[in-house]
Amino acid sequence: MLFTLVGLSVQAQDKKEVKKNKNAKYEIAVNGNCGICKKRIETAAYSVKGVKSAQWHQDHHDMHLILDESKCSIDDVHAAVAKAGHDTDKVKAADADYDKLHHCCQYERL
Repeated sequence: MLFTLVGLSVQAQDKKEVKKNKNAKYEIAVNGNCGICKKRIETAAYSVKGVKSAQWHQDHHDMHLILDESKCSIDDVHAAVAKAGHDTDKVKAADADYDKLHHCCQYERL
């Protein structure tokens, strides 16, 4: 009987929906070189539904984000920025996407 009660309690907790933050703040590293990169990186981030704010800082190579986690995840932003040709701290851009960047935007890849 005790095992049944414990099992039901655990199952009920699993079904509770985790509350999503509508103004989640993140900071991610993004490689780039110039103002053209800034525009491309921010445009890629804003292409993800749920991104409320995206500001890439050329001097620190980081992007400050505010997003609605009920509409997207931080992984969606990493993928979109990488698809635009810029490596992030989680996702490396495909060589084909990186090669499409203007020569001044091709940063040193590690």
